[in-house]
Amino acid sequence: MTAASTPKFDEMLHEDGTVRAAYSEFRNWYDAQDKSWLRRQDAEAEHFFRRIGITFNVYGEADAEERLIPFDMIPRIITAKEWRKLTKGIEQRVRAINAFLQDLYHRQEIVRSGRLPISALRNNDAFLSQMIGFTPPGGVYTHIVGIDLVRTGEDDFMVLEDNARTPSGVSYMLENRETMMAMFPELFTQIPVRQVSDYPRRLARSLRACAPPAYDAAAGKRPVVAVLTPGIYNSAYFEHAFLADQMGAELVEGNDLRIINGRVAMRTTTGYKAIDVIYRRVDDDFLDPLTFNPESALGVAGIMDVYRAGGVTIANAPGTGIADDKAIYSYMPEIVEFYTGEKPILQNVPTWRCSESDALAYVLDNLKDLVVKEVHGSGGYGMLIGPTSSKRELSDFEAKLRARPENYIAQPTLSLSTVPIFTKEGLAPRHVDLRPFVLVSPEGIDITPGGLTRVALKKGSLVVNSSQGGGTKDSWVLED
Repeated sequence: MTAASTPKFDEMLHEDGTVRAAYSEFRNWYDAQDKSWLRRQDAEAEHFFRRIGITFNVYGEADAEERLIPFDMIPRIITAKEWRKLTKGIEQRVRAINAFLQDLYHRQEIVRSGRLPISALRNNDAFLSQMIGFTPPGGVYTHIVGIDLVRTGEDDFMVLEDNARTPSGVSYMLENRETMMAMFPELFTQIPVRQVSDYPRRLARSLRACAPPAYDAAAGKRPVVAVLTPGIYNSAYFEHAFLADQMGAELVEGNDLRIINGRVAMRTTTGYKAIDVIYRRVDDDFLDPLTFNPESALGVAGIMDVYRAGGVTIANAPGTGIADDKAIYSYMPEIVEFYTGEKPILQNVPTWRCSESDALAYVLDNLKDLVVKEVHGSGGYGMLIGPTSSKRELSDFEAKLRARPENYIAQPTLSLSTVPIFTKEGLAPRHVDLRPFVLVSPEGIDITPGGLTRVALKKGSLVVNSSQGGGTKDSWVLED
């Protein structure tokens, strides 16, 4: 399936130009508005984002100062029926991922069965030997999951990526909704949209439900939750601070913490206080200089020993990054069926593993038509979009593939669905994806209705990442 072979699916308009049911009420409202007023509201949204500091950093650039994430004020709308099907597929996939991680770090039955080759784990930096034989509190590995979805047709939602390590973007989902409600309050009285504003409360409740064995429930106090951030220079620092504030949790850095009496404790004005659950936004390699990177100043020396002894919960668990691996992704249909006994409700994008000689030969022969990604890549970096690449770029990437084929997977250039964005000339279609956010605890799986819609603001572009020129918009799931 390539961009040339399949027409794009417009989520607002039928092929004859009539409005689909999901957008009918919104479109009636939009057509009744004064367009100059809408343009002023569009400018006001940018001012609002600047005032409250919704920014991100782009690493590796000379002008790597904080940037504003572009916001588009036309919502992406999903019907209740569509959402019900999506939630079933998302829940099935998240259950399978957690069971997969439990198995990988214990008996590795999926490897013994022949469904997953041992080569997928061998020499894979995301697989942590330090987690072998250890079960996190409550048996939960992936406390917060982001499942990236793309749509290619009426009923064709597919999983593009699994984010089981430290999925980001939920603060933009929340601020997008708050902005829309501030600018267009009447819309939310006319159109029944499911709320997302209670996500921080649900996140805090879910994290507390994963308290470690050392937590003393009999003391009558809630488990203490803290957000561990690398600091103000991290690209997602706004989100770390935002979520800590919204949850009523502490925001801490590694130098605020120390190990005292077998617990991780944070510095306060009245001395050190034990933490029960750490929502960490620090990568595995920097968590503990005694276990991982000895040069790290971002984590806490000895935290892994406390973790394995039951003194603290780390969310997400170290070693969950193996489920983010794009080579592992290619086995997800088999993984879902192996652990759930069910056929996957949500399909994968067809994927060629370049580590396999036949797949590599096919990819090299069809490079101009494919998207090629690094196995551990993220943020739109290190990838090739064949149809939009020059002959020089194709040639350079071919050399990379031949040198390290195991470092890449390839996929067809999907004809992603489009939704309208606001332009000075009126509404215009742009390609989008969707990242729903999922909370996992011993109490169950909780999926926030909607998620973060990322949009490629450039006409014809398929790259939605904010670091690559994309923007975001509010995602509406309609009530029945």
